[in-house]
Amino acid sequence: MNGYISVKEAAQRWDISTRQVQKLCNAGRIEGVIQFSSTWAIPENTPKPTRTAVSKQGIKKQLKTQWRMTKMDNANVEIASYRDAVKKIKNAILQSRYRTAQSANSELLNLYYGVGGYISSNTRDGQWGTGAIEAISRQLQGEIPGLHGFSPSNMKNMRIFFEYWQSDLEPNRQSVTADLSNDKIAENNFIIIRQLPTAELEESKKAAFYRVGFTHHREILRKCKTSDERWYYILRCANEFWSVQTLKDHLRADVYASFGNMPNNFLLTIPDAQTAAIAVRSFRDEYLIDYVDIKEPDDYDERDVENAVVAEIKKFIMSAGDGFCFIGNQHRILVDDEEFFIDMLLFNRNLQCLVAFELKKDKFRPADLGQLSFYLSALDKYVRKPNENKSIGILLCREMNRTVVELAVQDYDKPMGVATYRLGADIPAAYASLIPVIDGVQQILLESGDEDSKP
Repeated sequence: MNGYISVKEAAQRWDISTRQVQKLCNAGRIEGVIQFSSTWAIPENTPKPTRTAVSKQGIKKQLKTQWRMTKMDNANVEIASYRDAVKKIKNAILQSRYRTAQSANSELLNLYYGVGGYISSNTRDGQWGTGAIEAISRQLQGEIPGLHGFSPSNMKNMRIFFEYWQSDLEPNRQSVTADLSNDKIAENNFIIIRQLPTAELEESKKAAFYRVGFTHHREILRKCKTSDERWYYILRCANEFWSVQTLKDHLRADVYASFGNMPNNFLLTIPDAQTAAIAVRSFRDEYLIDYVDIKEPDDYDERDVENAVVAEIKKFIMSAGDGFCFIGNQHRILVDDEEFFIDMLLFNRNLQCLVAFELKKDKFRPADLGQLSFYLSALDKYVRKPNENKSIGILLCREMNRTVVELAVQDYDKPMGVATYRLGADIPAAYASLIPVIDGVQQILLESGDEDSKP
């Protein structure tokens, strides 16, 4: 075999025994050696190993090491091959748990709605006397040990739950007792509970309604006066996974009231009335940027605010509202070889359009809208995709005169709005601990007696 020598030839060259050469081959001490059945082929120019003595113990140790390494390699291969399986099974388990929880919550809401309707039909029509709910609650606790959720106060909450949502979900019902009168009680004394009448709801609303727990519903019904307001909080709870405490904080701050109050020209510049209405409800008149570390509110640069917002973009998006996605800051647009930079560019999935935010450290000036209008024209021409709606611009100022803003925006044909922003240093000390959760800045400042904060 050209280029190779036998064990005997190697032994003669190296002046060692053939037995030693064979041991060296078995121990892997000779590079490039090839085994044919019981014989070995050794590369012709292989130098003599520096140590030719190979003990049985050394061979065993080396073989054991090789076996261990092979086993580890196989284990790593198994781990890699199983990782995908573990991931898929884990996802299946979590999804199953989520669906189970959702199903349980849906059943609970159906039950509470039916029981609430039954209680309403009997208490509002005077069929039950004073103390009836308390007596029924005590008897239920006695007959079903460990029963939770049927305290007198919660049974009254079920009645409220039914009465508030019945007008929304069943607008054509003539009376509260139409479907839940006494003749609807089965012989075994179980109330016949039907599904919540959500068939006419949009799928997004229906899914959100069932994702929100009864405690969330209770807090929303306690604080919200209108159907639109209730749906606003239900959708945010469902889509942003608010805890009960987070919901309470937003209810206390009256976040709903701040959306839709921003001076804008959307109804004049957005052709589709429904899209224009969504746009109006998508922005707030004031934003709290408390994570900007500025000691002197009167001495800072606009870029400082922008950089702080980008560093905490998740907080800004959560405070901005539903459906926003961050694209970038100092977004570069090239117009005939001339560069322009938009402070922050986002995309809103609900509106299907680009949203440009421009930051100003001073009070609103009508001239600022001219710059923003130009940016929107450039976005629509060079960035916007064919399937997207026209871009919207939001000017964030430190202060504004609302009358001046409303007069200024109406003459522009680009959809624009003007809002104010406040830094953490602007919040009165008494409310400092609420900064992470409070969005209703204007209300807080008005309560503190800050006359300058009034629009």
